[in-house]
Amino acid sequence: QVQLVESGGGLVQAGGSLRLSCAASGGTVSNYHMGWFRQAPGKEREFVTAISTTGGIPYTADSVKGRFTISRDNGKNTVYLQMNSLKPAHTAVYYCAAEQYYSALTRYASHYNYWGQGTQVTVSS
Repeated sequence: QVQLVESGGGLVQAGGSLRLSCAASGGTVSNYHMGWFRQAPGKEREFVTAISTTGGIPYTADSVKGRFTISRDNGKNTVYLQMNSLKPAHTAVYYCAAEQYYSALTRYASHYNYWGQGTQVTVSS
């Protein structure tokens, strides 16, 4: 089964950018739809964006459309989340996840089979 490890989180000022990485081992990301979720303190885990096995048009939450972009590099077995124009409201632990059974991209966390441990993103005002 695939193992996922996120990196790239940290502290950034409002208006700044970060790029998160999700490196996979024990499996090939090209076999999975890949998603990013986030969870802020005291809140439920929230869908951010997802990309299909073919790397077509991503499915992105309206709240981050135009700011966040998901991409994948199958050669590096890695998925990325580019985050621009960050706001304090974007502060959360960000998780990547892999899904292998649904034909279409899904925003539901329960549909994803494998999860990373998360990486903290903190945006200061």
